[in-house]
This record gives sequence, C-alpha cells and structure tokens, in this order.
Amino acid sequence: MSGIDWIVLFTTLLIIVVYGIYKSRGTENIEGYLLGNHSFPWYSVTLSVMATQASAITFLSAPGLAFSSGMAFVQFYFGLPLAMIVLCITFVPIFHKLKVYTAYEFLENRFDLKTRALTAFLFLIQRGLSTGITIYAPSIILSTILNIDTTITTLFIGGLVISYTVYGGTKAVSYTQMLQMAVIFSGILIAGILVVKMLPESVGFGKALQIAGKMGRTNAIDFSFDWNNQYTVWSGLIGGFFLQLSYFGTDQSQVGRYLTGSSVGQSRLGLLMNGLLKIPMQFLILLIGVLVFTFYQYHQPPIFFNSYELGKLEKSPYNKELEQIKTDYSNAFTEKQAEINRLEQAMNAEDEAAINTQRTILENADKKTKAIRQQAVDLMKKNDPDAETNDNNYVFLSFVTKYLPQGLIGLLIAIIFLASMGSTSSALNSLASTTVIDIYKRLVNPDASDEKYLSVSRWTTIIWGIFCILMALYASKMGNLIEAVNVLGSLFYGTILGIFIVAFYLKKIGGSATFTAAIITEVIVFSCWMLDLMAFLWLNVVGCFLVVMMALILQTILKNDPEAGQTH
Repeated sequence: MSGIDWIVLFTTLLIIVVYGIYKSRGTENIEGYLLGNHSFPWYSVTLSVMATQASAITFLSAPGLAFSSGMAFVQFYFGLPLAMIVLCITFVPIFHKLKVYTAYEFLENRFDLKTRALTAFLFLIQRGLSTGITIYAPSIILSTILNIDTTITTLFIGGLVISYTVYGGTKAVSYTQMLQMAVIFSGILIAGILVVKMLPESVGFGKALQIAGKMGRTNAIDFSFDWNNQYTVWSGLIGGFFLQLSYFGTDQSQVGRYLTGSSVGQSRLGLLMNGLLKIPMQFLILLIGVLVFTFYQYHQPPIFFNSYELGKLEKSPYNKELEQIKTDYSNAFTEKQAEINRLEQAMNAEDEAAINTQRTILENADKKTKAIRQQAVDLMKKNDPDAETNDNNYVFLSFVTKYLPQGLIGLLIAIIFLASMGSTSSALNSLASTTVIDIYKRLVNPDASDEKYLSVSRWTTIIWGIFCILMALYASKMGNLIEAVNVLGSLFYGTILGIFIVAFYLKKIGGSATFTAAIITEVIVFSCWMLDLMAFLWLNVVGCFLVVMMALILQTILKNDPEAGQTH
C-alpha cells in the first residue's frame, strides 16, 4: 500500500477506537459494562446488531464465495426477516420484562440451574470457536499487505480488539459499531461503482452480469429441494429461519446488543430494520464478488491469490517449475480471453446458438486454467506440506490492493478491520457476560460486590480473548471462512433454540426432560455432521425439533414433572 493508504487506514481506526473509549468513559458498574444501562435508541441497536453479524469474514469471504461459485449464498439469509418478526413478538418483551443480563438467566427461572448451565456452556463453546475465526479474517489482510506470517498479524489484531473491549465494555462496542457501519456502507458502495468503471468500455454493468450469468455466477435462486445442496430457497427459508432465530434469540452476542435498547419498542424496531437491511447488504457484497469475477475475465488473475504463500514458492527450489506453470497459465488465459470476446460478440448479436456454443467452450477453458492452477497448488504442498492452499478468502483482498486507487485501498482495508473489530468485540463482551453472570455469579461467588463483578468481567474478557486468538491460529485449515463460521453455529444453534422453544411454549415440560433431550440431540447433530448426512443449514431444523420431541417423550416417561417454572 502507498503512504496515503496507510494514513487513511490508521487514521480511520484511531478515530473510531478513541471515540468508543471516550463515549464509554465512566462505566463503573456491571449493568453499564454489560448492557450500557439500557440507553441506546433503535438505530444504534440496528447498527450494533448488523455490525456484530457482519464481521471481516463477510467482506473477505463472501466476494470470494461469489467469485468461485456464484450468488447462491444470499439464500442463506431468506429466513432472517421471519425470524426477526418472531423475536419481536416473543423473545424481546420477555427478556426486557425479566431485566436479565443474559438470555440464559431466563432458563433457570423456567427450568433449573443445570439446564441454564448447559445452555450457557453450549453457547460459550460455539461462540468462542467462531470468534477465533473472526479474529483470523483481518489477520489475512495484514499478512498480505506486509508479506508476513498470519501468526504475527493474528496476535496483533486480537490484542487490539481485546484492549478496548476490556476498557469500555458494551458501550465501547456499541458506539464504535455505529461509526463502523456508516464507513462500511459507504465503502461497499464505492467499491461496487469502481469495479464496474474498471471493466472494458464495451462491458457495462448489465453485460458484466450477463457474462457472469453465462458462466454460472448469478445463480442466486434455487427452488430445488435437495438435502445435500447447501444453498436453496428452502434451506434458506426453513433452515436459515431456525439458524437466525437461534442466533438472534439465544446467542448472547446478539441478545446483548438489543438488550441495550432503551425500551421494548426500540429493541423491536432495531431488529426489524436489521431484517430489512441485511439481505440487500449481503446481496450487494456478493454482487461485487460476481463483478470481480467478470473483471478477471478481461484481466489475468494471479495464479494464486494468497501472495504470501505464492511468494514462499517463488523463493523455493521449485521456482523454475513454477515459472513454467505460470507461462502455461498465461497462455491458457489468453486463449480463454479470446473465447470471452466471442461470447460478447454472440451476446451483442443475440445469437443463442453461438452463445450456448461459447458457454460450453468457456466451461472447458475454465477447467483447463483450474487444472494448471492446481499444478501450482500441488507444487506449493510439495514445498511446504503445511502451506495454506485455499486462497478463496484472498480473492477480493488481492483485487483491492492491486487495482483500486490510492486512499480508497486504505479505506476498504479499514472497513474490513472495523467489521472484524465490531463483531469480535461484541463476541468477547457476550462471552464475558455469560461467564460472569451464568457461571461465576451463579455458581462461584453469588454474594460479591458490583465492583468485584466488574473486575471479573474485565479479566474474563482477557481470558476469552486469549482463547479466541489461539483458535484463530488454526482457522486457516477451515476453508472458506464465512461457511466455516456458519457450520460451527449450526452444530449448536438448533439444540439451543429447541431448549428456548420448550421454555417459551411447552410449560408442562420440566428441566430434567429438557436437559436430557438437549444432550442426546447434540450427540445426534454432531453425528449427522460427521457422517455428512445433510447440508449444514438443516442441522438447525433437526436440532430444534429433536429437542422438542424428545423433551415431550422424556417428560411422559419421567412423570415427575418438577414445577414447570413460572409463566412469564
């Protein structure tokens, strides 16, 4: 990056971090630290909820996913608006009425301590692992820019986020997220416009999408019903609904965001606006990935997008072989580009027969370039068996740093950093609040002073931060990050949601039946995943239904219903 880009990057980050620390000064009690004293308006809730969900993974991996396989991932979010409506009717008023710090406090009132502790434990495992992935994502950026190993950059990013989250708690998180999302929306829009402007004069926005469509990259909607297809309308509407309902309704990283709302109405409005804005935002991010795909039909892409790993191979004894592979790759791209031009001519002439012919030719040309690229990957593995050979997460970053103008590169890099800081700080805050409220305060030290709980909250944030950094060091082995983080969530969210569904709607079922059903369900869900029996989104549906059905059966068998709990 240029000097201007570095100035833009560090100035943007510094302003937002300092602003968050300044606005969170004076936090002296546990309610202020974890819930911001319930003082935020609906627009702050909306931006905070979106920033928590839209991590650096969104801006790194989603364009790479669209580049490699198309826009089908947008269907993942189709169940989100429905989930927001259900949450606003049920979860939000109950949590506000009970004045809880965490979602899991409600479960002890309704069931018993062991069910509360189990649910909190499942959340802590899932969120701790997922947060490691969100820390790893921006470390990719620094690694690429500075050409150093991701271990060093992961430690730096993790330390930065931990520092201001520990100091300011949820106020620092929420206030910084408001500015973050404003910068993020602006940057995405500018990036989309610039990608189109950099296409050849004969290829405008419409034709760019047509070319991508002919090559299978605009497949946003799929109505087929296939258990093994990751992204369809049905998996998004049904599986996505259960995943989003569990994520926003039972995951403390999100519950903690809308509990900061000044009233039930403000929290509801914040969630509903998130439901309306999230799909268009994700569509736009994926669309940028598709436009980058079209751009690279006219400009030769690197043989491998991870410049750090490619650089290691270039300096190795295998460099001569690599140079030959690069030459073959360039020749194959030149041939492919000629076919792209013929496809464009056929489209201009509206000659469907010629278009179909060119589509087949391009599919074969694409296979040829991928085969040559695979030779480079194999050589990379030969040189270093531990090399990171999945460069899907580097596609958009490589494009940004190579082709965008000075100043804007720094801004877009800052956006990805900000997204990571927002989601990671929310997650660390939620991990600390769940550990302190549901474990420490309830099981270890129930009679401590408010100052003691505040101190423990800060230390717990540090401990979880260290755990997440350690997890981040292994994240490179998990493939596309945006898929990995949602697969991890799907292993736990269905079970957790099932526990809350029983708690809210099946008042005659007690804690023992629910607790046992949840443990059995989690074993089954993990088994389904290990055996690859279905696409991961369906695990959320299976998990929820299994908890409900088994709790009903077990309650009948046990026939010793303890007090079902208070009806709230």
